[in-house]
Amino acid sequence: MSREEVDRGPHPARRWAGLAAAGVVTYVLVDVALALLRPGVSLVHNPESDYGVGPFSWLMDLNFLLRGTLTACLLVAIVRCWRPSSTARLGVVLLAVWAAFSALLAAFPDDPLGTPATVSGAIHLLLALVAFLGALVGTILLSLAAGRVPALQRVRGGLLALAVLAAVPFLALLRAGFRADSPGGLYERLFLALELAWILVAALSLVREHGPALAEGVSSAL
Repeated sequence: MSREEVDRGPHPARRWAGLAAAGVVTYVLVDVALALLRPGVSLVHNPESDYGVGPFSWLMDLNFLLRGTLTACLLVAIVRCWRPSSTARLGVVLLAVWAAFSALLAAFPDDPLGTPATVSGAIHLLLALVAFLGALVGTILLSLAAGRVPALQRVRGGLLALAVLAAVPFLALLRAGFRADSPGGLYERLFLALELAWILVAALSLVREHGPALAEGVSSAL
């Protein structure tokens, strides 16, 4: 596609990126709403998934599905705007695992702190672990390959910093776990915040040259 053709309207990749950016904003708003609606769920000790059991659990299920959808939208934008190298292709696959397993979390409620272990809770933990690993390694690989994408070249350093920094709360979470005296919930939220920030920065970078694409994506998602 020539520059002249791109200027006539939003590039399809940027429309998908706009949807991804709108999805991140919506995800954060739902999380804030859940924190206000469920003040008994500790932001420091309880995992975010504990919102998926009890009052307003449907909102957390919605966010699980939204996390998968917004990531899928970004991946569509990425594969539409450049032909990925082998490193980037692996990153796309791993981020797709994060997207799919994030959505699957809605089907398997976790075991909130202080409740008996269940099969559903065990599956939830396994899905979450694989999803988090996929996001961590996937974003690092895609950040390393971002220099090949003109729209991402200027933010490549920022993307790599976010991706690498996410390893800190992830490793801290693995060590601390989720216990009543553990800050595991805080570590998980920091990890999710960094991964969602990575998606938002990448998405906004793909739409920055065509403002209407972002506006279209936000209006369509909301």
